[in-house]
Amino acid sequence: MSSDHSRDPCPYNIVNDIGVGFCMGSIGGSIWHGFKGYRNSPRGERFVGSLTAIKARAPVLGGNFAVWSGLFNAGDCLIAGVRGKEDAWNPIIAGGATGAILAARNGPRVMAVSAVFGAAILAVMEGVGAMLNRMQSETYKPQAPLLPPEAQAQVQAQQDALASPIAAPTYVPGAPNPSHIQPANDGFLPEPASAAAPAPPPPAPAKTRFFGLSG
Repeated sequence: MSSDHSRDPCPYNIVNDIGVGFCMGSIGGSIWHGFKGYRNSPRGERFVGSLTAIKARAPVLGGNFAVWSGLFNAGDCLIAGVRGKEDAWNPIIAGGATGAILAARNGPRVMAVSAVFGAAILAVMEGVGAMLNRMQSETYKPQAPLLPPEAQAQVQAQQDALASPIAAPTYVPGAPNPSHIQPANDGFLPEPASAAAPAPPPPAPAKTRFFGLSG
């Protein structure tokens, strides 16, 4: 199973992300409910009303974020352990399961809608994260060092020589034109060396003589 070294391993990331979710929810809830309490309070009591709204509602929102983060990371670790690998499908499935669990008291229809909504949000987040990672990898892609101008000119000349076809011979003024040079033997190929001379015929047989007379 491939592991993501940019985050804590399971199950330690569950506890870590619960704390992160509570902090994010508390900070966001403080800003949101503080503004609402300030706006809804009468003049002269807006600061007190803002603090009262923060103390009453910000921890609740932080707790909701912590619950969602804990369920999500627990589901992500469980799915990664069952599938045996870590990819973008694990958080998408975990997001859908978390949405369905949190809406379990409202009926199966609401659970289905919440599951689809949670999976869609995680799919968008994973897509944006993958796109940003690709852009960063292209930005920090290692590049070859630049060569000196002389070396660049030499490399370019070698590439041009390899890429260009073999040029036909050109006529230089003052030099004999190759097309006007007559080949030896009037354009015919030289005759091959003559074969060996034929052997002389064998001598005629000598005539026999009988009693001093030639036959």
